[in-house]
Amino acid sequence: MKTIGVLTSGGDAPGMNAAIRAVVRPGCECGMKVYGINNGYRGLIEDDLQELNIRSVSDIIHRGGTMLHTARCLEFKEEEGMQKAIDTCKKYGIEGIVVIGGDGSFRGARDLSLRGIPCIGVPGTIDNDIVSSDYTIGYDTCLNTIMQMVDRIRDTVESHSRCMVIEVMGNRCGDLTLNSGIAVGATAIVIPEISSDVEKHVIERINRTIKTGKKHFLIMVAEGIGGVAELAKKIQNECGVEARSIVLGHVQRGGSPSARDRVTASLMGYEAVELLKQGIGNRVVVMKDDKIVNYDIYEALNMERQVNSQIYKIAHEISI
Repeated sequence: MKTIGVLTSGGDAPGMNAAIRAVVRPGCECGMKVYGINNGYRGLIEDDLQELNIRSVSDIIHRGGTMLHTARCLEFKEEEGMQKAIDTCKKYGIEGIVVIGGDGSFRGARDLSLRGIPCIGVPGTIDNDIVSSDYTIGYDTCLNTIMQMVDRIRDTVESHSRCMVIEVMGNRCGDLTLNSGIAVGATAIVIPEISSDVEKHVIERINRTIKTGKKHFLIMVAEGIGGVAELAKKIQNECGVEARSIVLGHVQRGGSPSARDRVTASLMGYEAVELLKQGIGNRVVVMKDDKIVNYDIYEALNMERQVNSQIYKIAHEISI
């Protein structure tokens, strides 16, 4: 391939810039022309591209967000929008694209691959919800951000002998909630993958813990569950503990990426270019057992998610 593109799509994630950098520099070094596609798939539809060189990606590895910006694009799901994107690729001579994003972004990559534009997916999402990959770019940074924020919340909770019910991002994936819950010593963790009886799982647990002398509590709830304000009211009414709720929100997405996210993004971006150099498309670059490997995109999208129930069990046994 002589010309490739790179885009970021879906929600932004710390480390996306590191991945872009790792696509652009090896691509340029081997003689490729590399285009940055702005605003995800919308940039292909609206002909919003910029040619990148090795200096275009200087001093971005430490920055959160994405220098190429990102946007949802419903038009790309329609055949007319897809054809506009293909026409843009032909105009610039783009023979392959690296798509950095989540499952929805990968489905777009699959659709482009089907229409003759080979694509390589790189998993960039704070949710860690790409089933084919043990780890997604942005997850570690987000997890540490949550831990730091909850540690600050704990100071107030402890000072006032309160209970705080905290909603964590992750959509329908509970990885951020589960692992941040372990990291902060939450009394209870509620995630969508494991059915919970709130009365038994949260209320009885708090009441049991009160009897051991504990006076302040942290309850971590995945955003896919929601209802944190109602749960706080229920705790206050049934446990006699002053309870508040808080939604951490989009601050979880931001910040300078951690070392792990920078390194993983760099390795994945580099592997994506290596595949395109060989004329290989329709693949997803992932991490499995601490190794960077790749899967067929159809296989990757059809994998079923399995929650680690053992970690969930341990989380509650060590936080009573």
